[in-house]
Amino acid sequence: MTSFLMGSTTASEISAQLTRLRHQVGAPAVGMVLTLVVVSDESRQYDAVRAASEASREHPSRILAVIPREREEATRLDAELRVGEMTTGEVVLLRLYGELTGHADSVLSPLLLPDIPVVVWWPGDAPEIPGKDPVGGFGQRRVTDARSAADPLAAIRRRIDGYSPGDTDLAWTRITPWRSLLAAAFDQPVGKVRDGYVEAEPGHPSAELLAVWLSQTLGADISVRESRGPGLTAVHLRISDGEVVIERHDSRTATLKRPGRPDRHVALARRPTSELLAEELRRLDPDEVYEEAIKGVADRHHR
Repeated sequence: MTSFLMGSTTASEISAQLTRLRHQVGAPAVGMVLTLVVVSDESRQYDAVRAASEASREHPSRILAVIPREREEATRLDAELRVGEMTTGEVVLLRLYGELTGHADSVLSPLLLPDIPVVVWWPGDAPEIPGKDPVGGFGQRRVTDARSAADPLAAIRRRIDGYSPGDTDLAWTRITPWRSLLAAAFDQPVGKVRDGYVEAEPGHPSAELLAVWLSQTLGADISVRESRGPGLTAVHLRISDGEVVIERHDSRTATLKRPGRPDRHVALARRPTSELLAEELRRLDPDEVYEEAIKGVADRHHR
């Protein structure tokens, strides 16, 4: 890994230094497929940049981490450049002080790689309308995480209010394995689902999304019930001759139960943030199913 610290610098100086570092380590920018912008406070930036770097093994990226610092300090931009660390692309940590904390878009604009997509990720607090945020406006995709909000349920219920095509949330990404497993459970006819429920730890936003998606897909009333957790723990779907049940016993495996068939143990692991992010980087088109799900969450809450 080659690393370089730059104090009181400018975006043009950072761009020139990146070019020099790439030549030193023989890592051309032409291999990168997107720019990933991570907007984070100092307390979250280490884990967020690590997750982004791991995700970039699958999606070579220029990772630009925007870290607003003290607004009352003198205006300046400090940068840390890394090439060849856990990633096939580049990592640039941008610490903004003073008036620059409110103008991150002007810092980022010269550092975006030309003619390739931009994804913006807020691992912590996110703007109410990501698509109208000055930094969010750069992104073809904008990734938030309701679970990091002070009130995760309230956050996911408000997502439709500020929705723009291209938005998504990691609370939705977390249920992909559940959705896949439930779809497979209905590969062979088991009868019409009458009703059911999703079990999860209290205040889990993914439970709301999964329950709404099931209701929309099956045309049945699917509620949410609390469990001891962690996370999502079970789905129960009542049919004419019993239940289709998925129960997760630990962070790795679950049991699928269907009437008249032997129980089946299946993989249903809790995934790290890097895997969730990598999944979202695989698609750059709007996720219409997510849009319908957050509409359903909002509608259910306002009944």
